[in-house]
Amino acid sequence: MKLYTDGASRGNPGEAGGGAVLIAGRETVRKAVYFGRKTNNEAEYLALIEGLRIARGRGRKLKIFMDSQLIVRQLRGEYRVKSEKLRLLHERAKALLMEFDWTVEHVPREQNSEADRLANLAIDRKGTVVET
Repeated sequence: MKLYTDGASRGNPGEAGGGAVLIAGRETVRKAVYFGRKTNNEAEYLALIEGLRIARGRGRKLKIFMDSQLIVRQLRGEYRVKSEKLRLLHERAKALLMEFDWTVEHVPREQNSEADRLANLAIDRKGTVVET
């Protein structure tokens, strides 16, 4: 499976949303979720958590792609998580990741455009949108 996630915040903190695109065999699930007032990094983690929830029960092998170098490096253990708010989100994400044989890779924003579109759609609509 491949999971692309992205978080967006209009202001930092500001109105925030997340997008997740899961490709599992022939099935593709797209989800946009509005988070309310959050920082960009909080939105990145929340988008990842939403994506991991979508992936649950669909398989074990998971490749994650994100354009947030900070979050990727924190997940890999290369950077410490200093913020208390981010530490809690990091712990939630790591708990979900235990269900998978996973890797995470930083990709340029251009390679994550669908997840970015969904994150902004969530902010525009101030709600959740699921596309299959």
